Amino acid sequence: MKNDNKKTLVIGASTKPERYSNKAVQMLREYGHEVVALAKRAGHVDGVSIQTEFPTDGDIHTVTLYLGAKRQPEYYEQLMKLKPERVIFNPGAENPELKEKLESAGVETVEDCTLVMLRTEQF
Repeated sequence: MKNDNKKTLVIGASTKPERYSNKAVQMLREYGHEVVALAKRAGHVDGVSIQTEFPTDGDIHTVTLYLGAKRQPEYYEQLMKLKPERVIFNPGAENPELKEKLESAGVETVEDCTLVMLRTEQF
């Protein structure tokens, strides 16, 4: 289990254990990463409070998206201000428009599954 603690923002976090965003929060913690969870509804996942307000601190290394492209535009400006090193578009979250904006701002983008990336030490 590789760990260099990449503080990660999970956008679209869910309290429902069957959701991949829920599994991602748990697995990120299992692999030693600090997690910030964001969703429309507050709650808790594996000891992590789900926030309803976008975080403003600039020390997020990775953002992993679990929202479809139609629900992402409200986060564009905040993501650009956050300036993460990397944004992961999980399956179903692919968005060419946001990908282009992020890459133009020097942010690495990846279209992959966070869970697979963790398990295969590509995270």
